[in-house]
Formats: sequence, structure tokens, C-alpha cells
Amino acid sequence: MATYEYLCSHCGPFDVRLAVGTAPRIHECPVCADGAKRVYSAPGLTHTSKEAAALHVREEQSREAPAVVSEVPPRMKARQRPRPHPALSRLPRP
Repeated sequence: MATYEYLCSHCGPFDVRLAVGTAPRIHECPVCADGAKRVYSAPGLTHTSKEAAALHVREEQSREAPAVVSEVPPRMKARQRPRPHPALSRLPRP
């Protein structure tokens, strides 16, 4: 299902949910029953949450100027070798 936007000349804009690819060019207005023309708009960009918009801006910035790491972070230096899994200590040794 997709949401299609229509604009009635008397009542204004309204949305209709239809199967993808089945939206007619003109749809009946639910208020006045007059013919309304389909309006093309950006998909879902007006209803983006603040958090999602901030992530999108951050992703765009990192695409143009990515952060460069010159050394291993301090907390990772202490753990250079990964510890073996505890179950491995119970295995028989040759």
C-alpha cells in the first residue's frame, strides 16, 4: 500500500492509501465528491523525526569529510589480544 496525495480545488489536499501503481490521475474528493488531481510530492521527507533528520545530516557530512583515525583509541590499546572463550579452557589438552 502507498499513500497518494490529491488536491481538491474546493476542499484542499487529502491523502488516499491505494495499492502501488493503481492511483488514478483524478480521484473523488471524500468531502465534496468533486474530482481532485493527483499531486506529486517528496516521499516521506516532511514526516521525518528530529533524530532521523540529525542522523541523515551526520551521514551526509561524513560522506564529504570523513573523520580520520590516526591511532587506536586508548581503551582498545589495553585489550590488544582478545581473551579466549571460557569454554575452551575445559577442553582436553594433548
